[in-house]
Amino acid sequence: MTVPPGTTPGPDGTPQQLPTCVRHPDRSTGLRCSRCDRPACPDCLRDASVGQQCVDCVREGGATVRRPVTVAGARLRDKPILVPLLIVANVAAYLLTAVQAGNFGANFHSALFFDYSLVPLTVAGGQWWRLVTSGFLHIGVVHLVMNMLALWVIGRDLELLLGRARFAAVYGLSLLGGSTAVFLLGEAVAPVAGASGAVYGLMGGIAVAALRLKVSLRPVITVIALNIVASVVIPGISLLGHIGGLLLGAASTAALVYAPRERRTLFQAGALVGLLVVLLVVLFLRDTGYGDLSCVGSGLDTMCG
Repeated sequence: MTVPPGTTPGPDGTPQQLPTCVRHPDRSTGLRCSRCDRPACPDCLRDASVGQQCVDCVREGGATVRRPVTVAGARLRDKPILVPLLIVANVAAYLLTAVQAGNFGANFHSALFFDYSLVPLTVAGGQWWRLVTSGFLHIGVVHLVMNMLALWVIGRDLELLLGRARFAAVYGLSLLGGSTAVFLLGEAVAPVAGASGAVYGLMGGIAVAALRLKVSLRPVITVIALNIVASVVIPGISLLGHIGGLLLGAASTAALVYAPRERRTLFQAGALVGLLVVLLVVLFLRDTGYGDLSCVGSGLDTMCG
């Protein structure tokens, strides 16, 4: 008679004891894994669709199961991380300028705002950081609150849909797209600030995502239309920055949600890099159009005559 593996034979060669658990040799067990058929104690078994499986088979099976992803290829998550961090960064920048200016309503009088807001002429003079830093500055508390509310309402869903890395790329390209539009077509010495370009990019992104998912576009289009009207009617708002951000946000999100599944990552990365290259080329060409502005100082009080 053949003695089953894992049993201890008696004097006459017949099995006398139950097999021992493969993970706990000191424990006898009459149970086996329904997948690998090895003996396992109750502590090492997990309920499966058919019978019970040992923890080793459960771990191996979990590694081969494809995790569900969104249309952009992002893993499903239950809460955003980047949107709250962006809000904190914007609020912190506003508080710094307000404290520095000694006035929460006229924080734009601070030296920080003066040195980091977007002024096309100073950008052409070599201060390229203003294209990015201006997206974290705001003119007054109302401006800040409106942008942060929009960022929170729209950004949460878009971050969960796109995933953190992709969302960061869309936000960054939208911000830079808004700044590029202002640098390209805006007034040379008019300071511009605000996260509106990036927020409008998220509006364009959520509209494209809604189209891809075949859900109603009416609420999204209504919000975008109202904001564009406000940009035209309310004085002091940069329509150029809004449109530039909107176009880049829509284009970058389209590249993410319409990417072919077979080569999704490669296609998405190539499209995002391509959009960035286009923006950099536009910025370079516009910069050369300003000519030599090496005498432009850190502010508007030191410019070429």
